[in-house]
Amino acid sequence: MPHYFDAAHRLHIESLRQRFTARSEWPTWLLLIAVYGGWFAILLNSRTLGLGLSTLLLIPLLVLWLSVQHELLHGHPTRSKTVNKILGYAPLAVWYPYTLYRDSHLLHHRDEDLTVPGVDPESRYLSSAGWQGSSLFERSLHWLNKTVLGRFLIGAPLGLIALAREELQRLNNGERQAWLMWLTHGALTLLMLWFIARYSALPVWHYLLLISVPALSIAMLRSYYEHRPHARPEMRTVLNEAGWPWRWLFLNLNFHLVHHDLPGLAWYDLPKVYWLYREQWVLRSGGFLVRGYGQLWRQNGFKPIDSPQHPYH
Repeated sequence: MPHYFDAAHRLHIESLRQRFTARSEWPTWLLLIAVYGGWFAILLNSRTLGLGLSTLLLIPLLVLWLSVQHELLHGHPTRSKTVNKILGYAPLAVWYPYTLYRDSHLLHHRDEDLTVPGVDPESRYLSSAGWQGSSLFERSLHWLNKTVLGRFLIGAPLGLIALAREELQRLNNGERQAWLMWLTHGALTLLMLWFIARYSALPVWHYLLLISVPALSIAMLRSYYEHRPHARPEMRTVLNEAGWPWRWLFLNLNFHLVHHDLPGLAWYDLPKVYWLYREQWVLRSGGFLVRGYGQLWRQNGFKPIDSPQHPYH
């Protein structure tokens, strides 16, 4: 546990970890069953539900699935890396293999490197060299991506293009692990798409373009302003007091500094730890507080929130 917590804070966190809920992880198990069960139920009943309603139900379900995968890679509901990998490997959201997401995200948790271009895998900033080497069109896209609307519209395509560029390079280099990962992910994705084509009313292209991509776009809103450049690492991570629909979709990751300081704490305990010691968390963040995603939309729906160019690197 981080050394800067006072005795009362430490005692509260330990008491949460000793409860039956935390030891059994039943909320995460229930969530896994609900997501898998919901996915199959919607697809198998899609002819009755209709294409429109099936789409509207599947998009938030896939957003929730991405959040569930995040819990799995952080050691929930089991402490077994292999078991969690099996539980989370299904390519329901299509584009990112579980192991790729897991490995890059755990690198992102090196707080001393947060936001640093080329070091933090989830950095949304460019180095001076990267900025100087980009075209006017590329710079325009990066500025657009710094607005909430732009993030929703082009965040997913930009992310997928970057993913394709990086992973094709690894495959061209003959990296064995990359080949095994993508062959496995590709085979499971083809099996899933066959199931969709055979047993649902959804065309495969519809699932790929009108369900999985919009789900990724919504998930991109969570990371829109999760981190900012700052000289002190603990002041680079946001505390977002989002409303309940967003908290559910993102499994309370809006309390992002709490998660970075306590990455092993389960999603259902993040709000308890935050609200009991809110003043301390806000002070630790350097006042990096957002009062919900509505505030971000009102202030930065069309206005860039900061520069795409990292101020230090």
